[in-house]
Amino acid sequence: MNLQQAVEHANAFVLPAFLADEQARTAEREKNEEALVLLRDAWMAAPLGKEPFSFDLVRGLADRNRELCDLIGENRLRNLRGTSLAQRLSDDDIVRSAAVLQHRSEAEVRRAAGPGLRDMGVAYVQETVSGMVAGIDIETTSRYPDRGYIINVGMQFVRLAPKGRADKGYATYCGLPEQYAQQGVPLSEIHKITWNDLDGKVPFRQNAELQQALLRSMETFPYMAHNAAFEDSWFMLHVAGYAESRKAGRIVVIDTRDICRRIDPEVRTLPHDSHPAALETWARRRKTLKANEKERHLGLDDVDLMFRTVEAEFAERNMFAE
Repeated sequence: MNLQQAVEHANAFVLPAFLADEQARTAEREKNEEALVLLRDAWMAAPLGKEPFSFDLVRGLADRNRELCDLIGENRLRNLRGTSLAQRLSDDDIVRSAAVLQHRSEAEVRRAAGPGLRDMGVAYVQETVSGMVAGIDIETTSRYPDRGYIINVGMQFVRLAPKGRADKGYATYCGLPEQYAQQGVPLSEIHKITWNDLDGKVPFRQNAELQQALLRSMETFPYMAHNAAFEDSWFMLHVAGYAESRKAGRIVVIDTRDICRRIDPEVRTLPHDSHPAALETWARRRKTLKANEKERHLGLDDVDLMFRTVEAEFAERNMFAE
């Protein structure tokens, strides 16, 4: 498939429910997901303001694919690798996030970080951090944003300082198609969210007010998330206007997992299979989570835990401004 074919495919009038057999549904899903990659990459690579099509085309195809995946069944897709989830933020994103936290230029951060950001740990601790940030965590029904739904959102604001006085935060549940009342909520073994939590709630993609509130918050303050590439990938396909603002530089994404990996020396000495940079294990090391406690995997709870752990790490490294 080339780009023109991807555009034609995205513009085609296809009703997933008319694809009656499993083979046809699988073939259509594969074409959808191939087209999504081509469209997203072409749109991002185009000069700002000269994109060959609206990003609404990408979000619309993702919505169509999500509806098709409902027909296929999450249990059949769970172990199939997808293409819509970024594994990490770009080096440019990492440099920019540090520059914003430290209120200095990206060029200064890049010089300190060195080629390939090999000394990014040095750059992170070279200057103090300060300012207001938003913390965000979402719970979803799939790893991949073109296959699943956002069902829980937690957001909190904090001024970066020792015991930075985070506000009470905001949390909401978002609905699912009615079929999940009988099938059960996918990934509930992780996030413990059940149909009773979601019954009667507006689905995220239909909740324009929630999308715009999140977008305004992310345009106003840098936002932190642990493994922020996850939230970033999901917001690209679920929040109207996010991709446009992100490309224009109005949104700064800060990955606390990258910060942990770069500045916590214990990460390099612990076994890889112990997941030393995971929020739960990082929080235990910083005593923000007791040894017998577990991460909740619920939006606002995880945001609060992330902020408390970040504050403890920054204090440990003397990174706060006096």
